[in-house]
Amino acid sequence: MSLVNKLSALRDLYNTGITRPFDYRKKQLQKLKAVIEKYEQQLYNALHEDLKKSPEECWVTENGFVLAEINNTIRQLERWMQPESTGTNLVNLPSKSYVIAEPLGVVLIISPWNYPFQLLFTPLVGAIAAGNCIVMKSSEFAPATTALMKQMIEETFEPGYILFIEGDGAHVVPEMMNNFVFDHVFYTGSTAVGKIIYQMAAQQLVPVTLELGGKSPCVVESDADIKVTAKRIVMTKFSNAGQMSVAPDYLLVHASVKDALINELKNVLQKFFGDDPRSSEYYGKIINEKQFDRLVKYFADGKIIHGGRSDKSRSYIEPTLITDVDPGSAIMLEEIFGPILPIISFDTMEQALTIINRNKNPLAFYIFTSSKEKVWLNAVPFGGGCVNNASWHLTNHNLPFGGRGFSGTGHYHGKYSFDTFSHKKAIMKRPTWFHPSIKYPPFKGKLKLFKWIIR
Repeated sequence: MSLVNKLSALRDLYNTGITRPFDYRKKQLQKLKAVIEKYEQQLYNALHEDLKKSPEECWVTENGFVLAEINNTIRQLERWMQPESTGTNLVNLPSKSYVIAEPLGVVLIISPWNYPFQLLFTPLVGAIAAGNCIVMKSSEFAPATTALMKQMIEETFEPGYILFIEGDGAHVVPEMMNNFVFDHVFYTGSTAVGKIIYQMAAQQLVPVTLELGGKSPCVVESDADIKVTAKRIVMTKFSNAGQMSVAPDYLLVHASVKDALINELKNVLQKFFGDDPRSSEYYGKIINEKQFDRLVKYFADGKIIHGGRSDKSRSYIEPTLITDVDPGSAIMLEEIFGPILPIISFDTMEQALTIINRNKNPLAFYIFTSSKEKVWLNAVPFGGGCVNNASWHLTNHNLPFGGRGFSGTGHYHGKYSFDTFSHKKAIMKRPTWFHPSIKYPPFKGKLKLFKWIIR
């Protein structure tokens, strides 16, 4: 069967209405949960092969993350599906007004390689919960995880309901989008590719959700708790060898605490990963040679004060701290997406904001302070963030996750995923017993009354 025919089969199934009832949606979520639990060890093995992730990291950021999303969705789904009652304005009384969440139809989910399981299956949960048929396109750069995910999906679901697509995204995605009209496209990945996806979708007026990246600043104020700050920054910046879109991209540190923070960062790195992080079971690897070559070029953009060792044969780059960077250099203009952390000092908030504003609308923003968070949060437009922490906001399914501007459009997680993959249909029901003549022609002489009612 050709790819176009496979896509048409999803539309045919959706049009039967089988995916709409609550019981059907809940059953599919339960099946998804069961297969994830069944393949837990195989997921650990695949993610270790692709990215050298430990089981503990996998549970927090991959399969355990998705299971928590499923559990919350199953608990809340029936309530989410209920019509939402709204108010009715004076001119429409005594009508009843409400909103119905209906499925979008056939949706496409495209995921990247850095969290190959979580970033494909988390939106999948929302798409299933909303009652859609789904096409899943995983990244070809995480082959072990992709092969396992394909096996899991095809073992669990009919291809007319959920279709798993492999292959080179640069060819497969245009083939699908140019020959089939999806009802929504959900893309996670780079801004450059996101623009291409957006353009293809626009040709057919297909709505999109873009979860992109950007340079997420991390500000450390003079009154920050340095020991706690260092631990929380290192924990998230160097998780998955820095290959995380919401990792702190660079530090802006108040000059009065710069030296103390650098010393503590070095201490924490040694405690977390030892003298040789290459041999640590809790430190990952770079995904491929292309990314390795891109990252090591950044070493020339500043002074390395910690780390800097690399081994291309093992896809290894040591956790690295860099100072004396020029705000106009590549490392400060491009998303790093790796285990290299530039550190820049500032004396005034205005100095820091000048640097931040070179890369507007970051996906995330982090501020470590005991007193000034509101000032910073109001001064920087960003997708989401943390105060006295970094990256962990995305693990709370009660918060919307997404960017703005160049870092993305739309959001998901929890009910926000359900809403993203639903159309909010407005309904107003009016009784027949009340229909005063003022509402019908002729309207002469009624303007004054209209102005009183509609205001």
